[in-house]
Amino acid sequence: MKEAPRVDTAQLMELLSVSLGVYYGDFTVAAASENLTASQGRALTVLRRGPAAMRSLADTMTCDASNMTGIIDRLEKRGLVRREADAADRRVKNVILTAEGERVTDAIRAKMRITQEGLDRLSGQDRDTLATLLEQVFASPPAV
Repeated sequence: MKEAPRVDTAQLMELLSVSLGVYYGDFTVAAASENLTASQGRALTVLRRGPAAMRSLADTMTCDASNMTGIIDRLEKRGLVRREADAADRRVKNVILTAEGERVTDAIRAKMRITQEGLDRLSGQDRDTLATLLEQVFASPPAV
């Protein structure tokens, strides 16, 4: 017989809400210390994973394409990203993080003290477990 969960879904959602609130507050302060808005910092973080088409970036960040254009314009003006035409489809613009953009992204992460301290309290096994659970819940495609 399957054991009943000790924590129900509503409780988990509340814990995630509190956790994400702390994380994004920490992130927003760190991004501001680099003279970036949270949205600009988030775009850099997404691009740290690799280049992305403007449309894909807007979808990932769940924002309007015109808003994404403004965010990328400001980041490009600071030399943190650059645009390139896609090799397969010249109509598509890919956004690429520059070396300075990588440095700023790393600086933001390094300044996220609350998040760093919380994660540092985890044992190696707890970190592995947390990574597995986060991948299972958020990074794996849903079963069809």
